[in-house]
Amino acid sequence: MTRYAEFLAAHQGPRPLFLPNAWDHASAAALAAEGFTAIGTTSLGVAAAHGLPDGAAATRSLTVDLARTIAPLPAMISVDLEGGFSDDPTEVATLAATLADLGIVGINLEDGRPDGTLRDPDLHASLIAAIKTRCPPLFVNARTDTFWLNTQAPLVNALARAERYIAVGADGVFIPGATDPDDIRTLATRIDAPLNVLFTPAGLSLDALAALGVARVSTGSLLYRTAISAAVRTACEVRQGNPVPGGQISYGEIQHLAADTLFTEADFISAPTSPGIAAPADSRANGAGSNEVGPNEVGPNGAGPS
Repeated sequence: MTRYAEFLAAHQGPRPLFLPNAWDHASAAALAAEGFTAIGTTSLGVAAAHGLPDGAAATRSLTVDLARTIAPLPAMISVDLEGGFSDDPTEVATLAATLADLGIVGINLEDGRPDGTLRDPDLHASLIAAIKTRCPPLFVNARTDTFWLNTQAPLVNALARAERYIAVGADGVFIPGATDPDDIRTLATRIDAPLNVLFTPAGLSLDALAALGVARVSTGSLLYRTAISAAVRTACEVRQGNPVPGGQISYGEIQHLAADTLFTEADFISAPTSPGIAAPADSRANGAGSNEVGPNEVGPNGAGPS
């Protein structure tokens, strides 16, 4: 089975494919070490980590660099391309081909624009068609922001755009901002492709989303924002002289995760990788291991789109 076929099949399970979103090598490697077989990237995390705005087509080279770094990990990687960093189908298809050549199995391509409007659906469809013509074995997750941007008649518009994007080859449809169970059920029933929705801490569980027909659930920027919140919270606790909970991944484990990039994909077949962070989790929770301390990750309310 090819990696594309494997990724496609992962959207057909009785439970949604849960896709956590990483923003750098360490976060992706740690997720892979915990057993996540599919990992996405978050455009907000990539942009914010470099002092750039999300969704403004400012991180093309950074996105490719990240993809090159995490592609060798033992997980199927899907990369968030914002809007493709161009309106030119040839340019976007060339970028997609670059990622596919690195070993990336899927991409997200959104029709929302930085000014709060939506890209013309025919133009967005032309980008999808160009990508699928150039890279047939690349999973294109066509994102439409009708709900996220609170457009008029978001359900009707999402269905129309999804149909247009699927007609030119989109493998899946991502609709962040859709949270109402009736809307999600309608989208899952009427869209003839795997439906991806965004997880929100106050929203539905994976099992509840599965019951509605959802095929894939992403965390978007949630993990990145959680990490930033935890880091700031820890600094404040130290400044105030308060105790800081333990249980963090150790310095040595982070070093080991970084060393794993020395293995090629073929090496993973015959050579052992790091034991990951799952094995020593109990000891960390009990305060053993590294002397370094930090907060347990607690997510903020709400979720970012990408």
